Amino acid sequence: MRTALAIARKELSVYFTTPWAYGVFTAMAALSSFLFVNLLVEFQLRQAEARATSWEQMSPNLHAYRNLTDGVVVPLWGIVIAITLFVAPFLSMRLFAEEKRNKTFELLMTVPVRSIELVLGKYLGGLGIITATLGTTLIFPLLLSLHGHAESGTALDWATVLLGFGGVLLWGATCMAVGLFISALTESQMLAAFLTFTVLLPWMMLTGVAQSAAEPLRSVLLHLSFDAQLHEMTRGILEVKALVFFASVIAFSLLLTHRTVEARRWA
Repeated sequence: MRTALAIARKELSVYFTTPWAYGVFTAMAALSSFLFVNLLVEFQLRQAEARATSWEQMSPNLHAYRNLTDGVVVPLWGIVIAITLFVAPFLSMRLFAEEKRNKTFELLMTVPVRSIELVLGKYLGGLGIITATLGTTLIFPLLLSLHGHAESGTALDWATVLLGFGGVLLWGATCMAVGLFISALTESQMLAAFLTFTVLLPWMMLTGVAQSAAEPLRSVLLHLSFDAQLHEMTRGILEVKALVFFASVIAFSLLLTHRTVEARRWA
């Protein structure tokens, strides 16, 4: 494990000494800030509408706007999950593909490092950079907590907020595991990013396909859908089956990566 942690530290130092990571941080901050402001404007409009009439006369679909947690933070996590779908492939693409392109992958295969340590080290490095990227979005609930107001005295339900952010992190960890495996298959970073995106996007959209499918296919598709598994967690409801599902996807992706690296070592 010590070797894996050393590789992870090396990966993180590479990320933070190149402008690429800061470009991703900036893009994530700019896009999420713009959409956060839109959510706030929508929240204020609904609040004004409720003051002019009453919540009882408004559609039940709009009752989420009665508090900042359900009206702003929960949809914000949904937006961050969608942005991660685009960001994660660009963060994971270099993990193995760059080593292959620079012809340093063969050198790695000759040093006394076990394949599993190499895979775990690369993954932990990727996990660190995606956690740092997603962590920038915590500034929004912090701002709401400092400047928001509620009749209960607490602007946000922090249990719901943090559990939702945990779902976002789980999604980011899954994206990096899938991206790591695909990065191990090619020496082209852009191809790795493109393939990772084309795998994750349809997987995320299985919920829409399931709506038009008949049972038992519908239940199977909903069980396999990233979106369906994240739905309750982003609303502050912890489901063990979702944790098991994402842990299984991550473990399976790392296993495939390990097999791919092992095959390359003995080729």
